[in-house]
Order: sequence, then structure tokens, then C-alpha cells
Amino acid sequence: MAYGEIQGSSWLQETLREPLPLALTVHTEKSRSALLIASILIALRKLAQHQVSLFSGTDFSVDPGQGLNGGCDFIVSRSPEQLFVSAPVFIGVEAKNENIKGGLAQGMAAMIAAQLFNDRKGSVVAAVYGAVTPGTNWRFLKLEPGTVYIDQREYCIDRVEKILGILVFIVDVNCPVLPEL
Repeated sequence: MAYGEIQGSSWLQETLREPLPLALTVHTEKSRSALLIASILIALRKLAQHQVSLFSGTDFSVDPGQGLNGGCDFIVSRSPEQLFVSAPVFIGVEAKNENIKGGLAQGMAAMIAAQLFNDRKGSVVAAVYGAVTPGTNWRFLKLEPGTVYIDQREYCIDRVEKILGILVFIVDVNCPVLPEL
């Protein structure tokens, strides 16, 4: 399925223009998370008219007995509540330093934790999504009950419109069709 593209605001364009070379030069997961990933997710929140919440570094220990504990780099919830993570959680984003493949298992674990979290809160969703990214390129994942789908494409930050299109499509409250990965 082809995702639409959403033009980033002038704020996003300017926000990415300055820190992109810096994030590439500093070359750490922390700098890319703070300078690139957070900017894109803030733009998503603005595009969703603040009807989604965004969390970074929040403890997301859903079931330590199953190994579903620890922090998630970024969580997006379909709720305007910013004080605490509330269901439904739709997207978990794992920031990886140049190693998307190495982050896939961690991304899947975050999605399984989100699915369990949603179920426990009585917020059943058809799918939970994830992304693994070093900030410059993004790989998306989709979890339906019992099955994880990994998009074979990577989306580069030089086409941030495509990344925003996918993210907005995922959180669109009025979207009757789930994205196919």
C-alpha cells in the first residue's frame, strides 16, 4: 500500500536543517534521538492537533516476568494526556545507533508490551506499530495478534514527508483502514 506524503511545516524543515549535520557528526544515539527523532514526533503531535501524547525515556515495565520491562525510547499514545502513558499506545520508536537490524527485536518487544498494556487497560486495538531508527532512516513494524510484519523498505529523512505520512496514517483516529506493511 502506498502511503501519502505530508509536507512538514516550515518549523520542521528549519528544525531539521540545522541539527541534521550536527547529529550526523556527533554520531551518537542520544544526539540523534534529541535532534532528529524528537523533532519528527513533535511534528506528528502538531499534525494530530495534540490528540496524541508523546513520551521519551519513560519506564514501560509492563510485565517484568516476561522480560517486558525497561524504558522505551519514544512512545506515542492516542490520548492527549501528557502526564502519564495511557491506552491505547500505538507506536513505540526505538532509537538505534546506525543499526536498524540490531534494534528490530527490541522494537518488537516494545510493541508486544504495548499490546499487553492496551489489553490490560481494556483498550483493544487491531494493531500496534513500531519504528526502529537512527534518526536518518526509519523502518516500520506492525503487530497484529500473533504476527509481526516488518516493512522491507527504509524511509530516509531526506523524504521526511513520507515518514510523516506513515506516522499520521497510523495515528489517524478517523482512519477506517489499517496500513498494510
